[in-house]
This record gives sequence, C-alpha cells and structure tokens, in this order.
Amino acid sequence: MPSGEYDPDTAEPRWQRRWVDEETYAYPDDPVDPNTAFSIDTPPPTVSGSLHMGHLYGFTLQDFVARFERMHGGTTFFPFGYDDNGIASERLTESELDIRHQDFERREFQAKCREVCAEYEAQFTENVQSLGVSVDWDHTYQTIEPRVQRVSQLSFVDLYDQGREYREKAPAIWCPECETAISQVETEDDEQDSHFHDIAFPVAGDGSDGDADEFVISTTRPELLPACVAVFVHPDDDENQHLVGESAEVPLFGHEVPIIADERVDMETGSGIVMCCTFGDQNDIEWYQIHDLDLRVAIDESGHMTGVAEAYEGLHSGEAREAIVEDLDDAGALLDRRAITHTVNVHERCGTSVEFLVTEQWYIQMLDKTDEYLEIGREMEWSPEKMFTRYEHWVEGLQWDWLISRQRSSGIPFPVWYCDDCGEVVVAEKADLPVDPLSDDPPVDACPACGHDEFEPEDDVLDTWATSSLTPLINAGWDWDEDAGEFTMEHPELYRFDLRPQGHDIISFWLFHTLVKCYEHTDEVPFEETMINGHVLDENREKMSKSVGNVVEPETVLDEFPVDATRYWAAGTAVGDDFPFKKKDLRAGEKLIRKLWNASKLVESLAPEPFPDAPADDDLRALDRWLLAELDREIERLTELFEDRAFSKARDRLRSFFWNTFCDDYLEIVKQRDDDAAAYTLRTAHRRFLKLFAPLLAHVTEELWHDMYADAVGDADTGRTGDATAAGDASDSIHLADWPEPLGLDADHDAGTAATAVVGVLRKYKSNNQLPLNAELDAVEVYGDVRGFEDDITGVMHVTDLTVHPDGNAPVETVVTGIDLDYATVGPKYGDQVGDIEAALAQDDYEIDGDELRVAGVTLTGDEFSIEEERQYQGDGELLEADDVVVIVRTEA
Repeated sequence: MPSGEYDPDTAEPRWQRRWVDEETYAYPDDPVDPNTAFSIDTPPPTVSGSLHMGHLYGFTLQDFVARFERMHGGTTFFPFGYDDNGIASERLTESELDIRHQDFERREFQAKCREVCAEYEAQFTENVQSLGVSVDWDHTYQTIEPRVQRVSQLSFVDLYDQGREYREKAPAIWCPECETAISQVETEDDEQDSHFHDIAFPVAGDGSDGDADEFVISTTRPELLPACVAVFVHPDDDENQHLVGESAEVPLFGHEVPIIADERVDMETGSGIVMCCTFGDQNDIEWYQIHDLDLRVAIDESGHMTGVAEAYEGLHSGEAREAIVEDLDDAGALLDRRAITHTVNVHERCGTSVEFLVTEQWYIQMLDKTDEYLEIGREMEWSPEKMFTRYEHWVEGLQWDWLISRQRSSGIPFPVWYCDDCGEVVVAEKADLPVDPLSDDPPVDACPACGHDEFEPEDDVLDTWATSSLTPLINAGWDWDEDAGEFTMEHPELYRFDLRPQGHDIISFWLFHTLVKCYEHTDEVPFEETMINGHVLDENREKMSKSVGNVVEPETVLDEFPVDATRYWAAGTAVGDDFPFKKKDLRAGEKLIRKLWNASKLVESLAPEPFPDAPADDDLRALDRWLLAELDREIERLTELFEDRAFSKARDRLRSFFWNTFCDDYLEIVKQRDDDAAAYTLRTAHRRFLKLFAPLLAHVTEELWHDMYADAVGDADTGRTGDATAAGDASDSIHLADWPEPLGLDADHDAGTAATAVVGVLRKYKSNNQLPLNAELDAVEVYGDVRGFEDDITGVMHVTDLTVHPDGNAPVETVVTGIDLDYATVGPKYGDQVGDIEAALAQDDYEIDGDELRVAGVTLTGDEFSIEEERQYQGDGELLEADDVVVIVRTEA
C-alpha cells in the first residue's frame, strides 16, 4: 500500500535504474509476432554539447508514443543513436582541446574526436535515462561506428551503381570558416548590417558618340571587384540599353568586361545595373554558365584574397573590403556609401557568410526527381498535417543537387580511388566495406580503363547527413548479402518504420534526405507517419538563446520539479506548435501527481485486499455501472487521441475525468459504502486510470502499480476484458501491461451525470451550512431524470424522503434582480436624463421588450444595458441548482 507522501526524488531514479538494469524495454531478437512490431526511427542527437529543453521536449513526445504503442499494440522498437560523425563533432573537439584539425594527421585527429565524443555520449545517455525515456539501450548506434560506416559506404556504392551520383568540378557553396563545401540545406538566411556602395564604372573607349562615358553599380561586396567578369543590364531597361554591347573597365583593377543584356537583372535594386563576379551568388553562377564567362577566383578556401586581387592578396575578405572601399574613395570612384540591413546566406553550423568556389565535389542527383520526391512525401501521414507544407516548399525551392563531400578530417571516407594516370573512378567492392582509401588498397591491381597500376585515394569524407539519412536502414540491419547478390535486412519487420519523430527545423535536413536515400535504395517510403514537434520558447514566446540570456537549462528544471511534472508540461501543447516554457504548467503537473497518489491511498483503504470477484451486473449499483460505462467512453476517446498524437487533448481530458468525475464525485460518494460492488468498481476504475496515465506520468504510475498490484492474486479487469491476471500482468512493469479496453457495460449516461451533480450540490449544501456529511436531510425534491440512481442519492446523502420529477419542470421562475447601464454609451447620449433613468430603475418602473428597455421616456437598446437575473423558488425549502437539474431541500422545523 502506498504510504506517506510520494517522494519523486527517490522513486524516479530508482525506476530509471531498474528499467535499464532489467531491460524492461528491450526489443526481442526474435519477436513472437513480428507483424505487430511498432518501430520508431528516433533522431540521433548531434554530439556537440549538452542536453537542452528542445531535447527534453522532443524525447518526451517520442516516449509518449513508445509507451502508448507498447501497451496498446505490443512489441515496440525504440532505439537511440548518437550523431558523432562530421563537422559538429569535429568543431566540438577543436573547441574542447583548443586545437585545429588541419594540424593533425587524419587518423590522429579522428581518435581525438572519438575520445571527446565518448565523454559527451556517456553524459547524453545519463541525461536521457534521467528523463525516464523508454529507450531500448541494447539497440544503440553511433553514426561513426564500423557497422554504420559499412551501411553508409554501401549506400554510396549502390547509388553510384544506379548512376545517381557524380563527381564534378563546378561552383559549390563553401564555408571559409569550416573550410569545406556544404550543401544547400546547411545554409540559412541571416539579417546583417552592411553598406551599399555606389561605384562609378568607366565605359571602355573614348565615348565619342556622345553617350555617357561611365555608369553606376551598387554593390554590398566591393571586395569582389577583382572577380568581376561581366556587367548586366535588363533588356527592358531603356535608359541603359545603349550600354549593351560595350565594355566596362573595372575600377582599381583595370581589366575590361563585356556589358550584356539579361532578364535576370533586378531593375529595382541599386542602379539596375549589376556586375557578375565568379562567384558572388547563385545568379553569378547561372550567368557564368549560360554566357560562358571567364573564371576569376578572388577569394580562397579560407576566405582570404588570392593573387587575382593583386595588391590585396592575402587579406581576409572583410579586411580587403574596407581597403578597397578606401582606395575607391581616394580614386573618386566611390560615389556613395549608405548603411543597409540585408539577408545574407550563412553556414548554419558556424554562422559564417558562405562563398561560392569552383571545386571538385561528389553529388547525388535530386533536381531531376523533385516531382517524385513530392509524391512520396505525400504517402506518409503527417502529424500535424500542416507540416507537409514545409516539406513541399523545400523540395520546390531546390536549386542544387545534394553535395555530399566534405573537406574535413572527421567523417566516413568515400570508398573511392582514382587512377593516377587517367582519373578513372575505382569504387570498393561491397564485401570489403568499410574501407579507408588512405590506408586500404583499391580492389584492383590495374586501372580498368587504361591499365595504369597507381592510384590516388579520395581524401574527402561524406557529409554527416549522407549517413544520418540512413537511420531506418541502419536500425533495420540493411546489408549486402554477397552469396545471394542482394541487399537484405536483419529485421525486415521494422521496415517501413511506423514513426519518424523529429523537430520542424530539420525537415529539410533529415526528413527529406532520409526519404531520398531510403527510397532510392528500397523503392519504398521509409515511414508510415512522421510526427513533427515545435520548439520550446521562453515565457515571452521568444526563441531561447545563450547570447540573449533567456535559456532555461533542463538540469535546473529537473532539480526543482519531478520528471513526471516535466512530462505533464511536455504534453501541454499541440504537436508541431512552438510554445512558451511556463513553470505554472509544471506546478499543475505536481498537483496532479499528488492527487493521483492521495486518491490511490484512499482507494486502497476503501477497497483493501483481497480483491472481490467481478459481481454480476445485477449486483452493481446504477452509479457503479455508470462510472465504469463513463470510463469506457473515456477510454475509447483517449485511445483515439493517443493514436492521433493529440497528447494535449488526451492529458486534459484524462485529468478532468479523473479529478472531477472519479475523485470529486464517485470517490466522495463511495466513501459512505462498504460493499463488494463498490470495492470492485473502485479497483477496476483505479487500475485502468493507472494504465491510462502511464504513458504521461511514467514514474508515479509504476510506483503505484507495484505498491498496489504487483503481488495481487486477482485482477480487477479480469472477467470482462480478458486482461491478464494480476499475478502475470501486474508482476511486470505497468508499461508492459495491456492498454485498457472498454468493459462493455450499459448505463444511463444522462441520469448518472445528473445524479452525481445532485450529490455534489447536496454535499456543498451541507458544507455551507456546517452540517456533517452524515447529517439527515428530511426531504429532497429533484427536478430531473435521475431514475435508477435514487438509492445512491439517498444512501450517500442520508435523505429521508426523496421525490424525483423526471420531467424536470421545476416550479422556479426567472426574475430580474437588477439592470446595469453602460455609462460610457448612455452618459454622452442622454446627459441630464441619466438621473431620471436611474431613479426609474430603482423603482422598478421600466419595461423590457426583447432587446429594448423602455424607461423614463427613453428606449435603450441591448448594447446600452445588461440585465441581471436569478432563478427563484417561491415554495417551502431552499433552491439548489446542479447543472440543468433543480434540487429543493426541506428541513423540518
């Protein structure tokens, strides 16, 4: 029996350790019925820091699904991964050890990354376990471990064999800070302060035809002047059309460039004339390709100026900008410089403005199949549905194929060598994977194209998203069977996965790339459903930011509140919505935990062991049958809400029914009884409430389950639902018990609801009149249909004479008790007449006609006054109202 106060500080860590030690949530290697498995493809958090509120919220939402499906459907696969492969973990290592990856041989630096990441992963494991997340810790993975490296390299080889991958020397998005190429998805827009510079460009030649010999170009990037290769004018720009076909001289640098007409020019920006530099943005790249322009690279991989910049060579691009602006000013070519705020493309990892460099990179083709990728996105169920729009906008806005190569030290190597003579690509054999071309030999002794016997290993590594996009295949055990000559899965019952939970910020990163990769490998969409959660904001609905100082640390929250209170908080908003962190929601969770604990103690005292057998229907009182039937209705609705991932609605509905209907109504009524039917009803309802609360309040329900049912002999549900007996069902975790199903009892819903309302107002009547609950009430009349529940009302409330009027026609009239004026309207309108109106109202000298009030010779309309009314009973006794039921209480003198 639960004794004393519930102590979450002791109970929660105890259950967290026990769940892990006893492998409560382990997925069996050989499931009894593979067709019932529910599989979740969990997002592997980036190993780049500590747990934040977004992790706490996201993991908890996933756990709601896992715990519900485990009880409702059976075997659940709920793994955990660590994304320790790529730029994020590399930058973490550099920061932690105060080193640069360029200063180490690759294997040496990778070893340092493993050491740093191992420490963070151990802390991550401890943090996630401290949240009570029901992860199967026997099924974990790291995106850099050998097994995953094999899967990632198998993916590369398979896509290469399909002709979906290519290597090309072309303009690519480049991060000067990280010194690597990145993909479009890794960029984001950032509002930055800058300047528009109006620069005078001379027209080459003597200008003898009378036209102006110079024009103006407005640019935010004067440091790209040495990379200028053309000037463009819109074909509809009549004012500047005379320049087309001429040449311009680039200020300071002196080289001449053609002036060309092109409709991509934005005539509304700056002067309407633009320079094309190789490369400043996507337009420059398109112009370069379409017009076959020269290539002048002025900024190198580290963001410094090249020899093309002449006197500015070696300067960082930011320093070069200021130096060039100063020199333009001295030369009289800088006509104006004005401050602006504009949107800049930056690398989302480090916030550095990206450049566009011509480099040789590996790509996955995507632009040729965007329509197909939109269609497969529609095959999934989206929770919430509105999130599909984000996916749709991303796919429709794609401008690049997926660049998957990175010029970094930490990552999975490309399984590729190149012929040292002809450049032929040699790819590793599937059976040999994983391989590292820097240390492993190629699979051939001679080039299959030219016969040369020396090879150059690829030293780039795969983008981390090229691996983490394979998590469904990693978790299902996707591999190449050399003997069978085909791809197989160790756990085919998991694929396609039932659920992909994730944040809305990585729809374009993780979800889209996972769909692409898995679809190309299996011809199948990898998920039945995706559940997209929002972000946790501060109390002012602002994004949490360390620089702003509004970050709420999970450790601080968990030091102050039980884990189950944070779980209650996490269930408090619609999935997909961003929402503010408010302590009042956690306090509400604490109150519910205490209410559940105290109500459980009361149930135990009112219905102690041994548990009574299920009585025949005739032996149940109407109120007992009504409560269990009402709980049936709630179970059906709650099951639907959990299936729809409507956790907020499920939480609030369950809390309301438990607190109001069970605790405030039924428990208070049944206190007065001492019979088997009441004991059976209490235990049956309580046991089912624990199961319903279990996905949300994981710890306190487990504590109560073991305190009250683990050693039980009988089962309160047995005999109606087919649940296991308490000895079998309850001896294990509540989270392995069956989700409750309706008992199938019939009851008069309206009559029972009315009867509990009557008991409630009679109890309040006794309290207000300082009467004990067992005080006799001489006579009570009920104007409402409570037939069948008369014994419950009289027995609990000790009513000597109860009269029921089922037609509900009570001798009660509604009378006007006052009229309030809207003085803000009446005062200005009627002025001195207001006093007369008030006097007439005080003497009840007025007439109400619909929404009009006639008083003191004027007519007021409905928005100028409001009527106060109350229902009054003119007979003997006191009028009480219980919802729509009228109750008259009479006491003998």
